[in-house]
Amino acid sequence: MPDTSPGSAPATHPTQVFDDHRELLFSVVYNMLGSVADAEDVVQETWLAWMSRNAVPSTGRIENARAYLVRIAVNRALAQQAAVRRRRETYVGPWLPEPLVTPLSSASDADDAADAVVRAESVSMALLVVLETLTPMERAVFVLHEVFGYAHAEIAGILNRTDSSVRQLAHRAREHVHARRPRYEPDPGVRRQVTERFLAAALGGDLDALLEVLAPDVTLWSDGGGKATAGQLRPVRGRSRVAHLLALVGGRFDKRLDIAYRSVNGDPSAVLYAGDTVHAVLVLDLTPDGDQVCGIYTVSNPDKLAHLD
Repeated sequence: MPDTSPGSAPATHPTQVFDDHRELLFSVVYNMLGSVADAEDVVQETWLAWMSRNAVPSTGRIENARAYLVRIAVNRALAQQAAVRRRRETYVGPWLPEPLVTPLSSASDADDAADAVVRAESVSMALLVVLETLTPMERAVFVLHEVFGYAHAEIAGILNRTDSSVRQLAHRAREHVHARRPRYEPDPGVRRQVTERFLAAALGGDLDALLEVLAPDVTLWSDGGGKATAGQLRPVRGRSRVAHLLALVGGRFDKRLDIAYRSVNGDPSAVLYAGDTVHAVLVLDLTPDGDQVCGIYTVSNPDKLAHLD
């Protein structure tokens, strides 16, 4: 959300001010980097910079704490991008974002889930994959403007850019994203039903059922990082190829995996357990009519699942 609120009252302790904005900072940085660990590192760096600034009273009072903190976090995330991209150049197989897993919300627990909603902030796994194709600066502008609603002038101040350059970045990013990810959002109930149908077919090795639920141009991204046997070295495209692969692999795990339905990056999805250990996180992308699966994202790299229960 934009920085329209006034700064914190002088009597508010800097630690409390930072804690009030911690989830916002994490969400902004995570959407820029796609990594939970890197986002937490940047938030920690932001905390240290914030406390250092507040330890020198002679520098004057910060009028808008949120604007100040977001500016620090965004620029630290941009500085981190080079290291993140270098790691991905040597990554084994397709790279997917680290999944953010939260309980499926309902009306009765909406208040309890408020912090989780802030953290996930509506950026789906499919959209994060598209954001990987933007330049770091385009991604920062897209996240701040399209996801969090910052005005171009506010983003210009955060990035130390001119208003016109930010508008150009926003236009390029928006055109790029919408060309690859048309705007539509399947009903959560439909998504849950399709996920259940898909898992029953995949884990049961039911080739006919898989061919029915998969769209002709479906793509499977399987991120094992070279550390999980189910990981694929390249995305697999096409209904027949994906269905045959899933029927072959899924049949091996049918009796050994337990399914827990959770919200992953804001979408109803599934977490697969082998005993007490998270085996994989599964997220499906549906066609605009919601009837078929056009994208399958599985994360089984244990390093990316270590933060999950």
